[in-house]
Amino acid sequence: MTTAAPSVSRERLLEQEVRNLRAEVERLRLALAEKKGIDVSTLQAPRHGPDPSAKHPAGGSPRVVFLANVVTRPNIEVGAYTYFSGEGCEHFERENVLYQTDDPADRLTIGRYASIAPGVRFLMNGANHPASGTTYPFWMFGRGWHERREPRFRGPTTVGNDVWIGLEALILPGVTIGDGAVIGARAVVAHDVPPYAIVAGNPARVVRRRYDDATISKLLELRWWDWPPERVTRNLPELLDGRFDQVT
Repeated sequence: MTTAAPSVSRERLLEQEVRNLRAEVERLRLALAEKKGIDVSTLQAPRHGPDPSAKHPAGGSPRVVFLANVVTRPNIEVGAYTYFSGEGCEHFERENVLYQTDDPADRLTIGRYASIAPGVRFLMNGANHPASGTTYPFWMFGRGWHERREPRFRGPTTVGNDVWIGLEALILPGVTIGDGAVIGARAVVAHDVPPYAIVAGNPARVVRRRYDDATISKLLELRWWDWPPERVTRNLPELLDGRFDQVT
């Protein structure tokens, strides 16, 4: 009686084939460089994604920026590899972070590996009007109109790691968006978003969670976004396929 060989999934076979093809392309690239008299030792440095200090990491396209390399305000902090796309993306803090005050507590923090689509805007605390009486800002005009009431301060705005914010979404002051969340296009986010939740609408509501409780807990413990780029590169197939129990 013979024992059947263990089956190998089609996905794993395709994955190995892709790796083999990449290795062959790299071998041919180095062979061609050597034939042209190029010192191949200068071409063999390991490649682990884009340089996080690059301003335009997507082949130099001016429509994509790593935000950490263009923001200058002291109360905006953005983690490595988080990108923003669209026309004029270098002007993110001027065109997309609106009504931010100089108060250090009026802070916008965005984690690592976040994806921010064109037209996304963050409304900060300077946009708030007092609501205990009239909302009209008499103090802006002076000439005897000097009484002022401070609006409610809603606190800092925080966006986690590996968050995807869709086209033209609006994030209101004081909101916390958890790691791995997805914000639907043109959503208006007025309340906190749990980790790995998908929200949509106005006001944004949870449509569903991306994973079950156990997987979410594992991901929050794994914190792959804090890994060195070499480890991220090594585990790209597992991260992209959601095979988080197979990362090394």
